[in-house]
Amino acid sequence: MFSNKGVKAALLVSGIVLSSLAMPALADQKFVATQDGSPLNIDPKLFDTPAAKEFLQTGKNPYIGNAEAAARGKKIFQLYSCTQCHGPDAKGQVGPGLLGPTFRYPKDATNKGMFETIWHGTNGGMGAKGLGLMDPTDPTNGLKPDEVLKVIAWIRSHGGVTGNE
Repeated sequence: MFSNKGVKAALLVSGIVLSSLAMPALADQKFVATQDGSPLNIDPKLFDTPAAKEFLQTGKNPYIGNAEAAARGKKIFQLYSCTQCHGPDAKGQVGPGLLGPTFRYPKDATNKGMFETIWHGTNGGMGAKGLGLMDPTDPTNGLKPDEVLKVIAWIRSHGGVTGNE
């Protein structure tokens, strides 16, 4: 079976041009743990908003530049005590700064990478914040993908890195 990229490349080489509507959607993102690169199996049903669905398909955060989403992300950042380690403006405190352009985990320069780090935690002491991972005794505790994207939008609103580059 060919990938969409392979099929498109083969058609372009042969002189056939298809509109993007003629091709099926790209496969969903494959997520990996920041700790060791092992696969993260996140239930696609959790991506239950248009923005989360778009992110699942593209790896791009549609909330970047959205002031309302960033304001909600700031509240979530505060509610989940992210400020205790990363500081009130995500510039770092006990934990690392999150603004870039350099990151403790280089993958955090992308929104997909930062999503994975927030969702599943790190080797450096940050626990998982993803729904069902944050508190293994309570599968309803933790952030949903849409909330993680809003937190990322707030973080990105402070620095020069959008993560969608």
